[in-house]
Amino acid sequence: MTELYATAIFLFVLFALLGGSVWIGLALMGVAWVGMELFTSRPAGDAMITTIWTGASSWTLTALPLFIWMGEILYRTRLSQDLFRGLAPWMRFLPGGLLHTNIAGCTIFAAVSGSSAATLNMVGKMSIPELRKRGYPEFMIIGTLAGAATLGLMIPPSLTLIVYGVTINESITKLFMAGVFPGLVLAGLFMLYIMAWHFIYKDQRPDPEPAMPMGKRLAESRFLLPLFGLVFVVIG
Repeated sequence: MTELYATAIFLFVLFALLGGSVWIGLALMGVAWVGMELFTSRPAGDAMITTIWTGASSWTLTALPLFIWMGEILYRTRLSQDLFRGLAPWMRFLPGGLLHTNIAGCTIFAAVSGSSAATLNMVGKMSIPELRKRGYPEFMIIGTLAGAATLGLMIPPSLTLIVYGVTINESITKLFMAGVFPGLVLAGLFMLYIMAWHFIYKDQRPDPEPAMPMGKRLAESRFLLPLFGLVFVVIG
């Protein structure tokens, strides 16, 4: 009965704080404070200050603002335009055409920014206007972009994996290595879905892209070199 009573109090405090527009992190801290005041004899203030400082002062967490800052820098540069220009010649011949640039672009940018939101912004600001101009269905443009942007949570350097690793005291390197293969598999499944849509819904696909000679493809690929260089530097 005591456990039920405590659970009811915690849920009431949590929903009351969330309903009052308190940030989620602060609301959870409020629940912890109430629990310590009601059910323990330890001073809640001293205990919470020590716990919060111990968690927030981790050297590993310094990567978070740096990756967010890098994502903001990338968003305001020409790297997203260069990414589309470099990927388009190699994606146009695949079933589904340039929709694959959303998947490949998000996969590459996820390895740079570490954030799904930053990946979505950087790839979307260039791919959405270009795909609309070429007549691709709106639901496929937005759907593939929204799905592939979640790769930022899995492919290193993932901000989520850094926070998770610090929380459970696990090696960040091991978590990063564990996220590479599942992220690439998920990207491959997204591309297979686009190919299946291409063959099943033939009336929805736009006109095929014009052929491009191999020499021009290789020439356009030079725009990918700065981005791949940044990926290796960040992961290294």
